[in-house]
Amino acid sequence: MGVTEAVENYLETIYILSLSKSEIHAIDICNHLGYSRPTVSIVLRQLRDKNYVTVNSDNHIYLTKSGLEIARRIYERHVILTKLLISLGVPGDLAQEDACKIEHDLSDETFAAIKQHYYAEHAGKQARSFDV
Repeated sequence: MGVTEAVENYLETIYILSLSKSEIHAIDICNHLGYSRPTVSIVLRQLRDKNYVTVNSDNHIYLTKSGLEIARRIYERHVILTKLLISLGVPGDLAQEDACKIEHDLSDETFAAIKQHYYAEHAGKQARSFDV
């Protein structure tokens, strides 16, 4: 059984928060996603059970190796799809929103082709990194 879109969104959120904060708490996830504390607590328990996150005695949330791999994969898709949509003339906010919708459903093969095309079209204009 694969990872659900909801799990990917939570892991990506934790990853994004970790880029600017050294200590992530459940309330940070609540604020970022706009979800209630009870909802986030339930999902965090599930993420711990699946070994995607750990929570220390101070309630700081950390991605495990497997959680980080998933989070980085989804974040890369989000960033590249957003940039591609913007390059096609889609307004930034809409590009972000649409990238979030499609990042979960693309096959690895399709995303690899999109990524290759994007970098071929934008060679020299931007770094080949996805800002990690």
